[in-house]
Amino acid sequence: MKPQSLDATLSPALQQRREQSLYRQRCIVDGPQAVCLSLGGQSVINFCSNDYLGLANHPQLRAALTRGAEQYGVGSGASHLINGHSHAHHALEEELAEFVGRPRALLFSTGYMANLGVITSLVGKGDVILEDRINHASLIDGGLLSGARLQRYLHADSASLDTHLQKIAIKNSAGRRLIATDGVFSMDGDLAPLPALAGAAQQHDAWLMVDDAHGLGVIGRQGRGTVDHFGLAQSQVPVLMGTLGKAFGTFGAFVAGSEALIETLIQQARSYIYTTALPPAIAEATRTSLELVRTGDDRREQLDALISQFRRGAEQLGLPLMASSTPIQPLLIGDSAQAVALSDALLEQHQIMVSAIRPPTVPDGSARLRITLCAGHTPAQIEQLLSALSACLRKVSA
Repeated sequence: MKPQSLDATLSPALQQRREQSLYRQRCIVDGPQAVCLSLGGQSVINFCSNDYLGLANHPQLRAALTRGAEQYGVGSGASHLINGHSHAHHALEEELAEFVGRPRALLFSTGYMANLGVITSLVGKGDVILEDRINHASLIDGGLLSGARLQRYLHADSASLDTHLQKIAIKNSAGRRLIATDGVFSMDGDLAPLPALAGAAQQHDAWLMVDDAHGLGVIGRQGRGTVDHFGLAQSQVPVLMGTLGKAFGTFGAFVAGSEALIETLIQQARSYIYTTALPPAIAEATRTSLELVRTGDDRREQLDALISQFRRGAEQLGLPLMASSTPIQPLLIGDSAQAVALSDALLEQHQIMVSAIRPPTVPDGSARLRITLCAGHTPAQIEQLLSALSACLRKVSA
């Protein structure tokens, strides 16, 4: 029998995704990231960006990027361990380490690569990694790739984690134990119970790793993140990962921790060793971004006020919001087709852009609109969003 062509093999699964309202499509944005985007020649209000502090198109960052390109060129030319590690990279690492109160920090090209690199460097066959059930895909994939035994505890449930750890102790497992969690969960918007997780880690001789991609810049003193928000020390959270493409408005990621941790990653993290360093001009722009984050209490206060306004308005309208005090405000819909229809209606009828999030990104039956708020939004735009949500929900559910 003649084998099917590649296209003939793949096409049925793609068609099935379309029929199940799970097919993903890209939109093409003209111009920079902002509260108002140009989408196909039309101006729309953007409520799906992770640019929480509105820094992605900040004039000081643009100027810093230009200066960096003039000094360092565009590409880094090689990996950090060959000749791609510039003064801009090194200075940024030192400044990030100081910002989060750690001895060292190490730049990665993306948060995904950082999580894969850390987890596979710290645990392997014979070890155990314990993860929250709704952790970001990069943490889950890192656990699977590591070869360690992956166990997933109930979401934000330290008692469930403790039960897993007790069972491991009963079996007298001599291997390493790593607990990995989001600081702010990217699709639910809630915070991990870090003090309880840190307590469980210390009680059961485990290490705690926090992916604070959505917390840094937004939460804690001067935006130092969820670990700072809960007042936890490095001894309680020895591994901290943060990304630079969200509240920082640039690109890349970093891991912060002890001298031994960072040197181990330099020696062993394949996603660090075997990839080209991010452009040094980006690192230079991020140094400026870091200073804006440090001094950005006014932006964080504006963001908090907008979050409160939105949640009050949603409650008055009876909108099914999930519990979140962060810029991530999920509106639980359930059905994927209905979530897509609502997202389409908001864009087509009200020029408001909100992403429909569906399985497998979220569990079956929990499709949602993932509304994200930014410091640059105005109170009037929040009211416009609330009005549009109410109108579209009535039409779709009628």
